[in-house]
Amino acid sequence: MTTIGKDIKKAKALLEKGELVGIPTETVYGLAGNALDAAAVSKIFETKNRPSFDPLIVHTGSIEQISAYTTGIPEELEVLADAFWPGPLTLLLPKKSIVPDLVTSGLDQVAVRVPSHPLTRELLLSLDFPLAAPSANPFGYISPTCASHVVDQLEGKIDYVLDGGNCEVGLESTIVGVEEGQITIYRLGGIEVADIKKVVGNVLILPQSSSNPKSPGMLKSHYAPRIPFIVGDLEQLVPHYLEKNERFGVLSFTKTFEGVPAEHQRVLSAAGDFKEAAQQLFAAMRYLDKQDVSVILSGEMPERGLGKAVNDRLRRAAAR
Repeated sequence: MTTIGKDIKKAKALLEKGELVGIPTETVYGLAGNALDAAAVSKIFETKNRPSFDPLIVHTGSIEQISAYTTGIPEELEVLADAFWPGPLTLLLPKKSIVPDLVTSGLDQVAVRVPSHPLTRELLLSLDFPLAAPSANPFGYISPTCASHVVDQLEGKIDYVLDGGNCEVGLESTIVGVEEGQITIYRLGGIEVADIKKVVGNVLILPQSSSNPKSPGMLKSHYAPRIPFIVGDLEQLVPHYLEKNERFGVLSFTKTFEGVPAEHQRVLSAAGDFKEAAQQLFAAMRYLDKQDVSVILSGEMPERGLGKAVNDRLRRAAAR
């Protein structure tokens, strides 16, 4: 049985024994294990049913701790660390041999970040090792944004979930590195591209990959509900499915649609607030996935600000 609580000492004791714990971050809940213990890391892949070619992110409690696991932060990335850590930024850095190859899927770079959630930072600072912590859900499914989501998906597979409330950001971290001398975004996330550009200038955004990703979070198909998910123009899709007399769900940015039962609709932000929409995305997808519908229809957000990251998740949820 999986229990939920706020006992940092209990979470620490389990992690020190090589067990896995659900932890809150400002982005999504993570499935955490000792990043320096290959057996614990192996449990993460097994519990999530995650392919071993998809690397993990290593979490530390401070910027200073990162030097123990990487050969250093390049100057062009250090300015990003100074600007956004603690927070929803992950940097891809050259790894030291102390980090097991399983964590990086055999790559010579490790993805690291310093989360800002106070409960998890307290936990990290109390440990003698960093935590590998991908999202606490079965591989490919919708990421969890509260403790009960973790239990819904991993009941009985882990002993404990550290309850830090609802995630403030609700989208995974933005992953940044250097590719042939160019600052590169490997995954869009909780930090807007425009804010990164303000710090480092122009950036390259890499497309997703169907296999052998260069960093975590690059797989083309991901974040998907169990019910078929279609992204398109809701003004056309909704009338088409109403005419077919089919039971369907609707996920929209700001608008509700007549003729669709209220319980089959979720609006991300009636006020058109991009931050609120990002916070609500995964919970709304999860809600619709539990309804008695045969398909979920979704529109995209305007392609600016956090809308880019939200649209990225929507497209990958539809890529089956």
